[in-house]
Amino acid sequence: MRRGISAVAMAAAIVLGVTACGGSGSDNKSDKGAAAKDPAAVSGTITYWDTSDAKNEAPTYQALIKDFEAKYPHIKVNYQNVDFTTVEQKFKAAAQSGKGAPDVVRTDVGLIPEYASLHYIAPLDGTAALTDTQDFVAGPMNTTKYEGKTYGVPSVTDTLGLLYNKDIFAKAGITAPPATWDELIADSATIKAKVPGVAGTYVNPDSYFLFPLLFGEGADLADPAGKKVTINSPEAVKAVTEAKKVYDTSSLKVDFASAYDNMQTSFKTGKVAMLVQGPWSVGDDLTGSAFQGKEANLGYAPVPAGSTGKALAPTGGHDLAVYQGSKNLDAAYLFTQFMTSSASQQTIAQKNGTLPTRTSAYTAEVLKNQTIAGFKPIMDTARPRVALPQVGSLFTPLQQQYIKILQGKTSVQDGLNAAAQEFGKLLPGYTVQ
Repeated sequence: MRRGISAVAMAAAIVLGVTACGGSGSDNKSDKGAAAKDPAAVSGTITYWDTSDAKNEAPTYQALIKDFEAKYPHIKVNYQNVDFTTVEQKFKAAAQSGKGAPDVVRTDVGLIPEYASLHYIAPLDGTAALTDTQDFVAGPMNTTKYEGKTYGVPSVTDTLGLLYNKDIFAKAGITAPPATWDELIADSATIKAKVPGVAGTYVNPDSYFLFPLLFGEGADLADPAGKKVTINSPEAVKAVTEAKKVYDTSSLKVDFASAYDNMQTSFKTGKVAMLVQGPWSVGDDLTGSAFQGKEANLGYAPVPAGSTGKALAPTGGHDLAVYQGSKNLDAAYLFTQFMTSSASQQTIAQKNGTLPTRTSAYTAEVLKNQTIAGFKPIMDTARPRVALPQVGSLFTPLQQQYIKILQGKTSVQDGLNAAAQEFGKLLPGYTVQ
């Protein structure tokens, strides 16, 4: 999950905010039990769609594929790097038509429920793809479930935490990162007073970054068990009211047309002291004057807690999923198992700096990476997003209203009521309060 699954929604909402002042076809008949008993006998060619960064991350996966093919010489892997921003649309089109879909796809964790509901991906329980499941970190493992079945295997994970500039904190006399949003607001005021020219934070108007506040108040987008839209519940209103308060009191002025890039620039050059961000940003952060050559100046902490006293953030990252129409399911299962094994995850972590999803992969060697070491305890605060097939579509109306709320163009309650009405159109059978 780079900047959140709502990247497309962000573009649509920015326009509103400014102008308004997502293998092949037949079912496999192979004997999965035989494959499990004698994996060396499995043969065939499978296609793997990898959405990792083509320049900086993909070489690690390509090297692992060579290792896999050496271990299973009768299986050939057709590797294809597919852009993260277009893979959802391409996979859906291929799976729906039954032509050109990969046997294994690396997918954003938020898409598992939708793909499963459409029968595009295979349930993996009882297959060779799922081994040593107790070794997986709970948060990432929970992203693979839909209606009681497992449809993915955790590959890499992430969440949101609070990144902060230790030097700025020291100048302001702040000895520990804020544990609550009220403390963040108070610390921001102290920083503004004692470190001229520096703001406390920069509020990211992407609605994905609202989740820590929603979760911290016990709120969510919807309640599948009760078939209710809950984005305008009292708890959600409280969360967004707090977000608006942080924006009004503690944030550097947000350029809504280029919010993410400006947020990053402001933090890595020392113009803001702390950000709610994910591990994907650290490589960029370390290129800025505030952290280049002084990586130890970058601090890591859980997101601030809400009134529930809980610091919670969404589980992001990627799972491997197997196309249900694959002609070589056994080979696809073995490949998925290999690429998500503890040994493979250690390699990926060491080479690419991404967080493993297996507990056993957090070795002393892996934890030499300060970003992984910094985010490992933060992962304990991660929880999955609501498992709805439509969850990706819900970001757009929420995005639009959140920006209007931050800009003061609508009240919190009215904005969330408007978002809830749009949610109701996307969630048939759900009540809107």
